[in-house]
Amino acid sequence: MEDWKRRTLLYIGTVFGAIAVFSVPYHYGMVLLEGDEGRRFVRSVQAVVETFTATGYGSDSPWETTAMNLLVIVMNVTGVALVFLALPVFAFPLLQDALSTTVPTRLEEATDHVVICTYTARAESLIDVLTVRDVDYVLVEFDRERARELYESGYRVIAADPKSADGLEAARVADARALVTDVSDEVDTSIVLAAREIGDDVTVISVVEEPDSERYHRLAGADIVVSPRPLLGRSLASKATGAVTAELDDAVEIGDDFEMAELAVRRGSRLAGATLADSGIRERTGANVVGAWFDGEFRSPVDPDERLTDGTVLLVAGETDQLAALRSLVRSPVRRVERGEVVVVGYGEVGRTIAAALESAGIEHTIVDVEAGDGVDVVGDATEPETLRAAGIGGARSAILALPDDTVAEFATLVADDLAPDTELIARVESTDSVTKMYRAGADYVLALSRITGRMVASGLLDDEVLTPELQIELVRTTAPGLVGTSLADADVRARTGCTVVAAERDGRLLTDVGADFVVAENDTLIVAGSDEGIGRFNELVG
Repeated sequence: MEDWKRRTLLYIGTVFGAIAVFSVPYHYGMVLLEGDEGRRFVRSVQAVVETFTATGYGSDSPWETTAMNLLVIVMNVTGVALVFLALPVFAFPLLQDALSTTVPTRLEEATDHVVICTYTARAESLIDVLTVRDVDYVLVEFDRERARELYESGYRVIAADPKSADGLEAARVADARALVTDVSDEVDTSIVLAAREIGDDVTVISVVEEPDSERYHRLAGADIVVSPRPLLGRSLASKATGAVTAELDDAVEIGDDFEMAELAVRRGSRLAGATLADSGIRERTGANVVGAWFDGEFRSPVDPDERLTDGTVLLVAGETDQLAALRSLVRSPVRRVERGEVVVVGYGEVGRTIAAALESAGIEHTIVDVEAGDGVDVVGDATEPETLRAAGIGGARSAILALPDDTVAEFATLVADDLAPDTELIARVESTDSVTKMYRAGADYVLALSRITGRMVASGLLDDEVLTPELQIELVRTTAPGLVGTSLADADVRARTGCTVVAAERDGRLLTDVGADFVVAENDTLIVAGSDEGIGRFNELVG
């Protein structure tokens, strides 16, 4: 709408400017060249307007001089050009508006919904979580064209300005379960302030780009401030250090001496190339394999004949010493490191968090970035082989790609895997859509910022407690009224939902020996692991 107004004003200004520009030489040409000494200036303006509008100028013709005839020719051509310019300015937009879908500008009825400002890859992940949980949402999008595209794609969206109280009232924020804002640190605080103009009843969740901005989001009135980048950085660092040290523990503690973790099968490890049945994980460590990621695809349960290849990520549960034993099996043999255990590519917020975690763990590392600065060891483009060679990627055990652009990250992964096929590649991406492509490019482990953000936000919205926003799967603590008095085998939970009940809380005690014959009792709280879609199916099953 703003662009249409700007183009309209520009067109009108051009028309009046052209009339003024041509009226002066036309008037003096008629007086000095054509001998019309008593001519008034307004008569010349009228003649120019008649020419531009093609309504006729016969009263002044014919012109005797060549100069005046040339001037009139130029005026005719200019008038025709202005007519054609009017088509994209007026006719085409009006026709497009008439033929396109009308996007709602307000919600007529809605309660207990989530208001999301605005659409991003991170918002998409949150919508996925809300959809499988059967929670209503509405997107508030200030870009009308983008709102139309989203609406035609099936999203629930309104075209409104989320920075204004009127725009948020159009989304019925006073009746909403929560308001989530994730645009930029400055815009988010403006949206929070607008929400507080309406009232203090709605829960406001704000996502910050820079952790230092958290204070100002809270001052603006945000109830929950989510900072996903440091969590992403720490999680990526834990995956790299897990190959050489247990200093950074990447396990999620469920109860005393009972944990869940994602462990990647490293190149050259004792498990690489073995089937799950032949690996003897259960017999050798006591840990339970809940599921596994194969090239970005989560499978649960895992077929016993499924082969564990380099980069297969196991989702396992067990006691602390059991997971420690399993870590030794998935690690690759120790080899000589020429220059730093880990190469960190990208030194933004995520990269700085990774470097700080590696420093605290005593892990040698080399920092690569396109810009020079404190802490940067190698300056250059990560998509150039010379840059990665200078960073010593060929002699590193792991490389962590912390690049904010998914397309650049995909290309850098191809280059890194070609240069150093034995180096473990751990990567971040912005969108979950890029995860599979990164695995195909050669990455061994990939985490999406959008998935982490969506789960962190969801944990503040849902009745289920999301325990693992930093992992590729969900681990939730939830009740299961529909399973009371039923065993897990009779309910066929794993086959029907793809989820695994890894533990249960009963009368203040954590029960970890939860097998197929486990019967759910009233007031039990279950610890359930599975994909986003699987958790949604589990919730439907248990009511």
